[in-house]
Amino acid sequence: MADMLARLHTPAGDHFMPSTIFEPFRIKSVEPIRMTTREERARLLEQAKLNPFHLRAEDVLLDFLTDSGTGAMSARQWAALIEGDESYAGARSFFRFEEAVRDLTGYPHVIPTHQGRAAERILFSVATKPGDVVPSNTHFDTTRANLEYDGVEPLDLVIPEGLEPRTRHPFKGNIDLGRVERLLAEKGERVPFGMITLTNNSGGGQPVSLENVRAYAALLRAHGKPLVLDACRFAENAMFVKLREPGQSERTPREIARELFSLADGCLVSAKKDGLANIGGFIALRDERWVEAARNLLILTEGFPTYGGLAGRDLEAIAVGLEEVLHEDYLRYRLRTAEYLGEKLLRGGVAIVEPTGGHAVYLDARSFLPHLAAADYPAWALSLALYLEGGIRGVEIGSVMFGKRLDDGTETYHPLELVRLAFPRRVYTQSHFDYAAEVILELKARARDVRGVRFARQARYLRHFTAEFRWA
Repeated sequence: MADMLARLHTPAGDHFMPSTIFEPFRIKSVEPIRMTTREERARLLEQAKLNPFHLRAEDVLLDFLTDSGTGAMSARQWAALIEGDESYAGARSFFRFEEAVRDLTGYPHVIPTHQGRAAERILFSVATKPGDVVPSNTHFDTTRANLEYDGVEPLDLVIPEGLEPRTRHPFKGNIDLGRVERLLAEKGERVPFGMITLTNNSGGGQPVSLENVRAYAALLRAHGKPLVLDACRFAENAMFVKLREPGQSERTPREIARELFSLADGCLVSAKKDGLANIGGFIALRDERWVEAARNLLILTEGFPTYGGLAGRDLEAIAVGLEEVLHEDYLRYRLRTAEYLGEKLLRGGVAIVEPTGGHAVYLDARSFLPHLAAADYPAWALSLALYLEGGIRGVEIGSVMFGKRLDDGTETYHPLELVRLAFPRRVYTQSHFDYAAEVILELKARARDVRGVRFARQARYLRHFTAEFRWA
């Protein structure tokens, strides 16, 4: 276990390897950050109805709300934009995009969409029916909402360690195979397919082992069920497999990623994550089971099958991004960034999800704010405090995002209360993360001053995006 959780920046061999984060890129363009005062941020929070989603981006110092579509594109990607073919049908940019997806996944059927949730909505609309049950390690917010909107039950079956922030396990994103087997035995007729999220975003950005995906795929296959990957962060997961799974250290991230895709029957991907693009996504499928119906719905809601709601330049950028994201130097830097911030926080006594994941550091709000009850929504309260004290915008992964208001007016609460600090790719440098650690450690020293919140208004689905709050 200790070897598998060794420091991510240390490669095989005994040659010198500095501990300093070395961003494997040079910066050719910069964007100014507008500095704000605490007093100004207090006023802005009130105007935003205590919802960080309602803040203007220009009023945020470090924007760790999401890593989705917020990264910096490379010089090669910007160059590719110029070659974008904006033809309505049959654009050459689509065929470059299609070739890149096929080369990575091995799936012949590629359906572009404007982003990941569009891919989810289309596939779920054609592959499920009301009353179905779709298991996964943990469904993320849009995945869960799209399934529930179609009357489908999204079932989370992550291993027990995945719900224990302090427990150190190399693959806390693994699905619990025993629970999957019981589900298939008891309700197999209601399961149209199985899913698994790589990496497991809701549980701390934790990876899934190659061994676990192999066993899960075999179990589903024995019951005649296909496997669909939610593969938004496939490259980060592949790198974790290389670093942590026995027998994988000599393989490249691309080789591991290809094997992960080979074990499944299809995938849903938001290219705004490991596609290194600002917009886009896709469905890729091995056989024709759902292809015709999915393409028909695509035409109805997204666009013609050779652009799927994207400009030709977006397709070009994704094609380049799917290749660049698997560069090992980039992935070492990416994973080391989260590890670096996590180490600084742990040394300061801040409870986080351990070990750190690939795209984010997750603060354990229950431990950070023990004086707040579940009804105070501690993770949401902590996200507000981070902005108030340091201008840092994160996102709550807890009872606001995953809880529900029932018809009788009562609330359900999530077992985890986390604040995710998700890092845009190739955007911030080490000094930004040092600043974030300083703010969080200072806030910890005054944690008793953090107040809870109550709902003032909420929507039925994805309520965290639009909800309004008041102080408790």
